[in-house]
Amino acid sequence: MRLTHTLIVLCCQLPLLAAAQTAAPTTRGTASAAPYRNARLPVPQRVADLLSRMTVEEKIRQLDMFWGREVATMDGHEASAYDPAKVTQAIGAHGIGSIHDFYPLRSSLANQIQRYAMEQTRLGIPILFIEEGLHGYSGKGSTEFPIPLDLSSTWDTALVRQVGRCIATETRAHGVDMILGPVLDLARDPRWGRTEETYGEEPYLNARNGVAMVEGLQGLHLSDPDAVIAEPKHFAVHSVPEGGSNTAPANMGEREARSSFLYVFEKAVREAHAMGIMAAYSELDGIPCVDNRWLLTDILRKEWGFNGFVLSDLGAIKMSLTDHGVATDTADALAQSLSAGLDMQFYDFAHETLVGAIKTALARKSLAPEDLDRAAGDVLRVKFYLGLFDHPYTDTSLAEKVTHVQAHQDLALHAAQEGVILLKNDNRVLPIDGIHQSIAVVGPLATSTYTGGYSSPSAKGVSILDALKQEAGPAARIAYAQGYASAPDHNADTIGYPGQKDLEQKAAALVQQSDVTLVVLGEEPWEIGEGKDRTSLDLSPRALSLIQALYATGRPIVVVLSNGRPLSIDWVAAHIPSIVETWFAGEQGGVAISDVLLGKVNPSGKLPITFPRSVGQLPLYSARKPTSYHRYVDEADSALFPFGLGLSYTRFAYSDLRITPGSNADVSVTITNTGDRPGVEVAELYLRHLVSSVTTPSKSLRGFARVDLAPGQSKTVHFTLGADQLSVWNRQMKRVVEPGLCKIMVGSSSRDIRVEGVLTVGK
Repeated sequence: MRLTHTLIVLCCQLPLLAAAQTAAPTTRGTASAAPYRNARLPVPQRVADLLSRMTVEEKIRQLDMFWGREVATMDGHEASAYDPAKVTQAIGAHGIGSIHDFYPLRSSLANQIQRYAMEQTRLGIPILFIEEGLHGYSGKGSTEFPIPLDLSSTWDTALVRQVGRCIATETRAHGVDMILGPVLDLARDPRWGRTEETYGEEPYLNARNGVAMVEGLQGLHLSDPDAVIAEPKHFAVHSVPEGGSNTAPANMGEREARSSFLYVFEKAVREAHAMGIMAAYSELDGIPCVDNRWLLTDILRKEWGFNGFVLSDLGAIKMSLTDHGVATDTADALAQSLSAGLDMQFYDFAHETLVGAIKTALARKSLAPEDLDRAAGDVLRVKFYLGLFDHPYTDTSLAEKVTHVQAHQDLALHAAQEGVILLKNDNRVLPIDGIHQSIAVVGPLATSTYTGGYSSPSAKGVSILDALKQEAGPAARIAYAQGYASAPDHNADTIGYPGQKDLEQKAAALVQQSDVTLVVLGEEPWEIGEGKDRTSLDLSPRALSLIQALYATGRPIVVVLSNGRPLSIDWVAAHIPSIVETWFAGEQGGVAISDVLLGKVNPSGKLPITFPRSVGQLPLYSARKPTSYHRYVDEADSALFPFGLGLSYTRFAYSDLRITPGSNADVSVTITNTGDRPGVEVAELYLRHLVSSVTTPSKSLRGFARVDLAPGQSKTVHFTLGADQLSVWNRQMKRVVEPGLCKIMVGSSSRDIRVEGVLTVGK
């Protein structure tokens, strides 16, 4: 029996299983009695003492990241055995900063490497283990949650926080201390392949999800055995590259950057106290982000009070030398980055090259000794906060107790259920009666077990086809047809593709014999993800040919989308009565989707990103300026599916809007379920400054709330509008609340506004 949401949350908060409280080991010389070993002293004092004892080379090596394969025997993606020769060669007597791409099959492997660092290096400085974990720890056997774009579709930050808690619990139990995420980029060009990794396009929604995930990952105390360092990325303005091409330049002014892209990171730092940041590959206004002192020091540290460390994206420092052309040699590239505020390289240069180049930069005086100390100190400070100096080893019994436990699987299912979005349901084709209707399931993606980008390579979810058979029960009549063959080329010729017409004809024959047909369309793993940017958002010719052939049968059809970015599905939207967006929903995705299709779960997900009609409309997002017109002679001026859209099997009415001014203005609205079944409505509040000193968006999301209602039930929802929601960056580049009038709009999507009013903002 499935747990309710409340029980899932409670079960996910597993009792803290005490990590092995091993005393800090004795190291060589007098270090064992040094102040930095004293756990009762404040962390800044311990860092200062340790830095005073370190050689230049020891400091430099704290800024370095090593591959897992350099310290262990690997079994594909995971470390399978300790290799003493490799460990001695890599770590030596000076220690190292971090290890990545390690994924130990057992936490004892991390403990063995950590023991060498603690007992065999001169100062006994622990190692930081860093791995991926955007929607689940990316090691074998972990729980795979829906992709971030799917999590954002829930508009449920409490759920996102719980997902973060589960990810952190499984990660730390494996001896891993830090996760490379969340991705806080605003996805405003869906051609960009990493759209699936984001929380969507909107600053406010992204910020709330980002804060929730960081808080979930970092827990109550970083030294707890269920907490890890969160590392928001990619800092900054990385996700609107020229042409939608990953790492291409981003061209944007300071005001827009501060109002939108930087705002999301600011919330993660100021509110959630994120202790890691990844600097982006790209350049912003002509300066590579890894070399941008304004970003990494002036804003991040001085303005926001960031107290963690900044990691390069993979090879980003080297790009200053090899791609951006702003450095003369390796020493110059490293000097620029470290002086700007970067702390650790990510496979940029060979280890010996890194040490030699930084020593050269110091000798040239292009890098100040205090900048080296700051960088090394940033890394050490995080290690102290994690408790690695005092309790460096992981309880080896912990992973088995917390990894892929039932509570985590239940939460993965619940998250996937909340993330399903009903985009269209003309003639009420959905929900399907699984007992009394014969169901045709068509399309190779219906059998896909893909759980989304940055999953463990061994991860497999439940396919839609298998889940339908399971959820509909033994009396259901379900049949499958492939419909078209997958191809390594998205634009492979339809007519010339072997067997295409035969597959279509077999599928059409099945459709004609069925009461309703589910056609699963979208993207295959090879065409979505990092480095998989596209010039077109259209369905493949094979998929489009199939759906057109099935439509010609005249039978009821539902299109289920399985994808990692918005798609331009104009023909489908115009002809198919019911469309469901499911993204990549993790290991329980098939079950969740089936539950919605069969009516066991009423859909409540809403779009966190706009669907354009064509790439010619890009950029197209909800928070556009008043003069961002889309007036074309060959295309409509509106989105195909707007930001915030999500239908239900019931109906909701909005009434009784009340606006109470003040320093924290209160906006309330009553929502009523006017349908015949229970449902959840996500109420969305948008704001527009009618007159301000600088231009502002026509419609900015400034609040949202999930409301659970029984048939006929009404609830009043309250939104608070304070300085954060009302402020603008004025002409003097100061964030201020300007007096004036603000239009308040509350509704079911950015296009479906139900009630409006005006808020007077005083001086």
